Amino acid sequence: MYLKCVFLALFLFVSHIAADDFEETLSHLKPKTTSKTQEDAVLGLIKRSIPNGYKFFLVKVDPNFGPSGKETFQVQKSTTGFVKIVGTTGVAAATGLNYYLKYYCNVQISWEFSQANYLPQNLPEIDVTITLNDRFRYYQNVCTTSYSFVWWQWEDWEKHIDWMALNSFNLILASTGQEAIWERTYKKFNLTQEDVDEHFTGPAFLSWLRMGNMRGWGGPLSSAWHERSIKLQKQILTRMRSFGMLAVLPAFAGHLPRAFKRIYPEAKMTKMDAWNDFNDTYCCPYLLEPTEALFIRIGEAFMKEQIAEFGTDHIYSCDTFNEMDPASSDASYISNIGKATFAAMTTADPKAVWMMQGWLFVHSIIFWTEERAKALLTSVPKGKMIVLDLQSEQYPQYDRLEQYFGQPYIWCMLHNFGGTLGMYGSFDIINENITKARKDNSSTMIGTGLTPEGINQNYVIYDAMTEAAWRTHPHDKKDFFRRYAVRRYGKVNDKAIEAWDILKDSIYNYKGLLKMRGKYAITNTPSLKLAVWTWYNYTDLFDAWDLLLEAADDLKDSPGFLHDLVDVTRQALQVYGDIYYKKLMDAYRIKNINIFSDAAEIFLDIFPDLEKILASNKAFLLGPWLEAARNCGVSLEEKRQFEYNARNQITLWGPKGEIMNYANKQWSGVVTHFFLPRWKVFILSMEVALQKGTTLNEKLVKVKMFKEVEEPFTFDTSKFPTEPQGNTVEIAKYIHDKWRKRVDYNDNIFRKIRIPRASEEEFESDEDSELSPEVLNV
Repeated sequence: MYLKCVFLALFLFVSHIAADDFEETLSHLKPKTTSKTQEDAVLGLIKRSIPNGYKFFLVKVDPNFGPSGKETFQVQKSTTGFVKIVGTTGVAAATGLNYYLKYYCNVQISWEFSQANYLPQNLPEIDVTITLNDRFRYYQNVCTTSYSFVWWQWEDWEKHIDWMALNSFNLILASTGQEAIWERTYKKFNLTQEDVDEHFTGPAFLSWLRMGNMRGWGGPLSSAWHERSIKLQKQILTRMRSFGMLAVLPAFAGHLPRAFKRIYPEAKMTKMDAWNDFNDTYCCPYLLEPTEALFIRIGEAFMKEQIAEFGTDHIYSCDTFNEMDPASSDASYISNIGKATFAAMTTADPKAVWMMQGWLFVHSIIFWTEERAKALLTSVPKGKMIVLDLQSEQYPQYDRLEQYFGQPYIWCMLHNFGGTLGMYGSFDIINENITKARKDNSSTMIGTGLTPEGINQNYVIYDAMTEAAWRTHPHDKKDFFRRYAVRRYGKVNDKAIEAWDILKDSIYNYKGLLKMRGKYAITNTPSLKLAVWTWYNYTDLFDAWDLLLEAADDLKDSPGFLHDLVDVTRQALQVYGDIYYKKLMDAYRIKNINIFSDAAEIFLDIFPDLEKILASNKAFLLGPWLEAARNCGVSLEEKRQFEYNARNQITLWGPKGEIMNYANKQWSGVVTHFFLPRWKVFILSMEVALQKGTTLNEKLVKVKMFKEVEEPFTFDTSKFPTEPQGNTVEIAKYIHDKWRKRVDYNDNIFRKIRIPRASEEEFESDEDSELSPEVLNV
């Protein structure tokens, strides 16, 4: 027993030493701006966010306030006084402001809108001091830049940086403008403009250029784009740093334009494997062996150029093997890659810390055995690499890889892929597992993070996740969702609260392992064997929809309610699409033309109604996305190029549909010009096959869809509305009444819960379908 106690004490001592090591190795990662600058930044945020009430707030930033080394905020308001906010940093003070707005004023400031107009006339009293849990709160996925931010102007960024500060983020990926730096660097190594143009993708695909997955597609980039990006990056960095945030800048990962092989034929470099079936024109840049002297030279040159332009906070993002395995599985080879990559950083910046997305360990779990992962992770001094455990809510790697073999990591919620729409979340997992991970005796966790590929969807789950920054215990789930409904809608409405009470245990409580990619029947490429499924009872969604409609007259002036009414109505129609797709396929299999025609008519009738409800809210319009893309171009040619980028990314994702549907959007305009037309082509072909008694040739039909619908959409230049049309409540009531009367909710299919099987491949078809006309019950 004595030895056991000694061993435990020693283990805890070692864990403590590890924590101290992180403090020592990461101590230089701290704000460089003065307390006054940070105070002014928070006051500016308040003035922008609460224009009618900012004069009632006082802000002080005091780095010595609260426990040593811990970010803390205090909010005080007496009966007659001002609201006084003190924070150790500007971010901490802004977090305190948001805490007060959310939990004392029932006000929400979200991605899409602000409820600050609902600020109480008499500001509530408060006296609260809270210390944040972890050193870092990280934000962004490498892909978020392309799926959500690509066409943003400064006004968009200013609003979003305010949101970051309110939600406590202090470690932010800042990748805008790096291609301009790369162009300068490449030319120092004798590349021509033609060489550079061949390499750079268009704006909508830069994330995957940066990770070495592709090259050239949708490009090139103009000098005007580079100038705009440099200016924008400086604005972004200045504002972020004014709050006390740390900016994560890119480093050299080893990916090079093809021209380097011509210019440096003696240097050892490997042509990357094809990614997602892109042909050689657009895939496979070279990967320079990190052990080559040229690697250090290029990495140093890029970082010095970047630091001279943007300054540095000494932390750098670098992902050499994103969805691409190393050329060798030898552990010593992998270790040498890590050492050389880090050396390229420290040659330019001796204080460099390497931040790496842990996605490689999830995506290629067979290759990245414990031995190989350890070789990479321990190639860098302990505490000089921070790993983003990118999808901790579904595929955590920190335990499998023994807490990253001593390297610090950040517990991240990925949640969204491609910026697709579809209500979904894993509330219980994030609510319980973060606290457990933080308290683990062997934990090397130093923060929490949001790493979605796209934003502007499922805000409730992100609102809950951000509070992991300061919550010491899990949420009271029922209370959180009740409060969320009140602050989201600006007032108490029992029906709305009841709707969210249903959603919390159904749609927002997914606990499975099947990958979530927004693949619904209405948005997917038409096929005879789509895998439609759900983890919740259909009737839960429909009951919540009923309740929101009952609340509509009372909440019709709330922007939050109107947004969610569109979203829930959209989700309901999406579910009807899955249901009637199944009925349609069953009718086709039994070759009953009458039942098939009835099912087809109902299925296709979903799309006009979906278009109507989406068109009533600006957040669900195609027009702003395309207009924003065109506005980034300076010439007519560039405007057309950028619009093509924007259209292609949300549909084909490549010249031939290489990643078709991955980033699809249920937006008004996409429904009428992309989703519906291709389903019409497919269903007509099915009907002809039934009439002629022949077998449907899906390959030929898909070629027809591509030539007549999918590819033409990407080249089209039709304008779409940028402002909403129609009354959301009236449209939602019309759709609700129409569909609630149309179907028999006693049909078992409306109560069926699909249990995801082991893999998507096993979900190709439904062999257990009931095929009798009576059960089809169209």
